Amino acid sequence: MDNLPEWKKQQRKHLIAAREAIPAEIHQQWSQAITGFLKQGLQQPQKMIIGIYWPFRGEYDPRSIAQYFLQQGAILALPEITSKNEPLCFREWSPDTPMKSGAYGIPVPLETPIVRLDALIIPMVGFDQHGYRLGYGSGYFDRTLATYERQPLTIGVAFELQRLDSIYPQAHDISMHYVVTEAGIFRTKDHQLMPASILQDTPQ
Repeated sequence: MDNLPEWKKQQRKHLIAAREAIPAEIHQQWSQAITGFLKQGLQQPQKMIIGIYWPFRGEYDPRSIAQYFLQQGAILALPEITSKNEPLCFREWSPDTPMKSGAYGIPVPLETPIVRLDALIIPMVGFDQHGYRLGYGSGYFDRTLATYERQPLTIGVAFELQRLDSIYPQAHDISMHYVVTEAGIFRTKDHQLMPASILQDTPQ
C-alpha cells in the first residue's frame, strides 16, 4: 500500500456514506439482528462492567440492548474524551443519567464514577477478515486498550457492508476479540474471523 493514510481516509469517507445511506427500515432490521446476537452471545452479563457508545453517523445504536444488560445486572459505561491524545475514560451510565455535550457534540455522563471495563462494545467504520477495525482515525480506542494489563473483551460492531478484505493493520492496531454484524457473531482466531455462537469463551 503506497499511501495508506490516504487509502484509509477514502475508505472512511465511502463506508460512512454507505452506512448513512441505509434505508431506515433496513437499518432497523439489521440493528435488531445485532441486538439479538449480542443477547445470545453475552449470556451472563451480570456483574460485568460493559462499555458501550453513543451512536454517531448511522452506527448501530447499542442503547437498544442497554436495558437488557441492566436488567441482567450489568453496569454500563460511556466513553469521554478528556484530551486529544489521551485514552478515553469510561463513566457509569444508565438511561436516566444526567448528560452533557462532549467532544464532537456526543453526549457523555455528567460526573458519574469512572470505571474499568470487563467488556467493550466498539463501533467500527470498517473491519477486515482478520478482525482488525478501521476507526475514525483518532486512535482513542487503541490508546485506551493499551492501558489495560488484561484486555477487556472487545466486541466490534458494524454492518456487513462495512467488511473489507484488509485494513492493512499497523503495529499499534489491536484486533477485536469478536465482531458482531447482522449476519452473526465472528471470533478472531489465528488472525481470521470465524463463526461463533457466544462471546464469552476464551478469546483468541
